[in-house]
Amino acid sequence: MFSLQLSLLQVFFLMVPERVLSQPSPSPSRAMPTHSDLGPRTQGGTLQSSEVPGISTVGPTVVTSSTPGNKTVNLFPDLPICVCDLTPGACDINCCCDSDCYLLHPRTVFSFCLPGSVRSSSWVCVDNSLIFRSNSPFPSRVFMDSNGIKQFCVHVNNSRLNYLQKLQKVNATNFQALATEFGGESFTSTSQTQSPPPFYRAGDPILTYFPKWSVISLLKQPAGVGAGGLCANSNPAGFLESKSTTCARFFKNLADSCTSDPALNAASYYNFTVLKVPRGMSDLQNMEFQVPVTPVSQAGSPVLAGNTCQNVVSQVIYEIETNGTFGIQKVSVSFGQTNLTVEPGTSLQQDFIIHFRAFQQSTAASLIGSRSGNPGYIVGKPLLVLTGDIRHSMTLLQSQGDGTCSIKRHEVQFGVNAISGCKLRLKRVDCSHLQQEIYQTLHGSPRPEHIAIFGNADPAQKGEWTRILSRNYSVSAMHCASCFCVIPVSLEIQILWAHVGLQSNPQAHVSAARFLYQFQSIQDSPPETEVPLTTVVTFVDITQKPEPPRGQPRMDWKYPFDFFFPFKMAFSRAADSQKGSIFPILILCLLLLGVLNLETK
Repeated sequence: MFSLQLSLLQVFFLMVPERVLSQPSPSPSRAMPTHSDLGPRTQGGTLQSSEVPGISTVGPTVVTSSTPGNKTVNLFPDLPICVCDLTPGACDINCCCDSDCYLLHPRTVFSFCLPGSVRSSSWVCVDNSLIFRSNSPFPSRVFMDSNGIKQFCVHVNNSRLNYLQKLQKVNATNFQALATEFGGESFTSTSQTQSPPPFYRAGDPILTYFPKWSVISLLKQPAGVGAGGLCANSNPAGFLESKSTTCARFFKNLADSCTSDPALNAASYYNFTVLKVPRGMSDLQNMEFQVPVTPVSQAGSPVLAGNTCQNVVSQVIYEIETNGTFGIQKVSVSFGQTNLTVEPGTSLQQDFIIHFRAFQQSTAASLIGSRSGNPGYIVGKPLLVLTGDIRHSMTLLQSQGDGTCSIKRHEVQFGVNAISGCKLRLKRVDCSHLQQEIYQTLHGSPRPEHIAIFGNADPAQKGEWTRILSRNYSVSAMHCASCFCVIPVSLEIQILWAHVGLQSNPQAHVSAARFLYQFQSIQDSPPETEVPLTTVVTFVDITQKPEPPRGQPRMDWKYPFDFFFPFKMAFSRAADSQKGSIFPILILCLLLLGVLNLETK
C-alpha cells in the first residue's frame, strides 16, 4: 500500500508543468521591493526587509527562485502576456517579463519592474510590536517603513488580482445598450452641461452678446504685457473691479490698419449687449437679460485723409451701474480720439478705464469721490491733495511705449515709495515758458497745493488740509549773461507721516509734505531735443511711540512680631547695669532711623 502511494506521488510530480514548480514567491532576501515587486507598500513609503529575532513563521514550503544560488529557476516570469514588451527582438528596459532580455533574475539588473511585468500580490500589514508568534498559513515577512517602524506583513493568496478579464461580445443587438450603460454625451462643452450661476460675483468675467453673429463673449479690458506694454486684447474685465489699464500698439502699415483694425474703431467697443446676470445665457432671445452699451457722445469712425489717420481711439471709459444680485443695470462708454501720422513704425498708446458704481447713485456723492481711509490713511490708497476747492490724487510721471511722457500719470499710493520717469521733448521757447512747462509736467495739472491730513478729509474744511512746502527756481535768479537756462529735471515728493490715537487702533495721518527739485543748466532757447525727467515719492514714518504706562513699585514692609525683642532685651540689661545712661537709647534710635530711611527710598 505504501509503495502504491509513493508511485502515485511520483506520477503527480511528473504531470505538473515545470514552470509551476519553479514559480517565484515572495522571499525576505529581496531588500528593496517596489510597487511591482512582491513586497508590500504603505502610505508612508516602500517597506524594506528586516530580520527580527523572536518572530517565527509557520507556513507551507515554497520553492523560490529569487537567489542566484537556486538550481531550479524560471528564465521568465509566468505571465500570459507581457504588456511592456514594446520592441520586438530587443530588451525593453525595466520590463521584467520581456523574453528578449534573457535575464535569469531581472530584479538584480533593472532598478525596478514596470507595472504589469510581474504578478500582482496582496499584503496585509500590522505593527510588528503586536505580533508575538505567527501561525499564518501564508508567507510572511517583517519590513521597515520610511519612518523606521517595523511592520509584520502577510502575503495573502488573492488570486483575483491575476484573473483575466474576458472580452464582451458586442453585436447589433446589445450595441446600443452597452453604449448607453458605459458611455456619455460626447463633444459637449462645459457651459452647456452646467447651469450658469444666478448672479455675478466680485471678479467674475462679464458676459457679452453679439446679436449680429449670435456669439457669447466677454467684456474685454486690454492690458499691457511685456517690456513694451503691448496690448493683450483677451484680458477680461472683472465684475465690480474698477481699474484702468494702458497698453501700446505698433503698426507696420498704418495706411491699411487705419480703417480695418477694430481696435482703432470706436464702434467695436459698443456693438454688443451686456448680460445683466449670467443666467441670461439660457435665454438669449429675452431682452430683459440684456443691457445695451450706450455711447455718451457720438464718436466718428477712423478715416484716412492723406497722410493722417483721423478719429483713432486713444481712450475708452466704461461706466457700469450695478444693483447687487440683480446684476448690471446700465452701461455707458465714452471715447478719447486722436490723429496719427502714417509713417513706418507708428505707435499708439491706448487707455482703458472701467468704473463701477451703485445703480441710481446721486451725482453729488459720485463727485465727492471715495475716501482713502476713515479717518486714518490705509496703505495703498490714493494720496489726496487739494488745488483750490478741487480734490484729486497726487500723481507721478508715466511714459508711453516709446519712453516719452504720457498725458496719463501714475497715482501715488499712501505708504508706497515709487519712482518713475520719461523723456520730454523740448520746444523752441524762451526760458520762462520752458520752466513752466517742465514744472507742470513734473507735478501734473492742476498743481497740488495742499495735502489731506487724514484719508477722509473734506475739501470744505480747510483745517483738514496742510500746505505742501515747495521752492521753485526763479527765472530772475538766472544769470542771463551765461546764456544758459536752469530747468528742473527731477522732483522728489517727501511725505512725513505718523500714527496717532490708541496703540490698539492707530490711525495714519500726514504731518507734512514738500517738493524738492533738482535742476540742470541747458542752452537758452534750445533746439528740439529730449530731456529725461524723474519723479520720486518717499514716505517717512516719524511715529514716536510713548513709553508704556507703569507705576513705581511700592515696598510693603512687614516686620515679624518679635522684631524688636533683641533690642528690648539689650535695652533692659543696659538699664539695669547702668541706670541713667543714654547710650542704649541712642543705639535704638539710630537703628529705627536706618529702617525708616530704607522704607522711604
